[in-house]
Amino acid sequence: AGGGAAMAEGEGLVSVDYEVSGKVQGVFFRKYTQGEAKRLGLVGWVQNTSHGTVRGQIQGPTARVRELQEWLRKIGSPQSRISRAEFSNEKKITALEHKDFQILK
Repeated sequence: AGGGAAMAEGEGLVSVDYEVSGKVQGVFFRKYTQGEAKRLGLVGWVQNTSHGTVRGQIQGPTARVRELQEWLRKIGSPQSRISRAEFSNEKKITALEHKDFQILK
């Protein structure tokens, strides 16, 4: 068992991909997403796509992941306008596959 097991408090870890549509580029959406993910203790990544959306992956304890999903769906960065947040490829994982939460170019 790794040292991170205690942190999850018997709660399973999940990985989920996301894509957020709306006015989400040029409004510091990635920076705010990274900040929120770190506050929740989640790992993964976020990046702008060529078609004007923001996408990425979140991994961590289920309840925390749910919190970030809700944040991505409803809140986002102060100047963003979220029209849709889609989540896919959700799966249980036994260990985190990322060291931290990164903004990818």
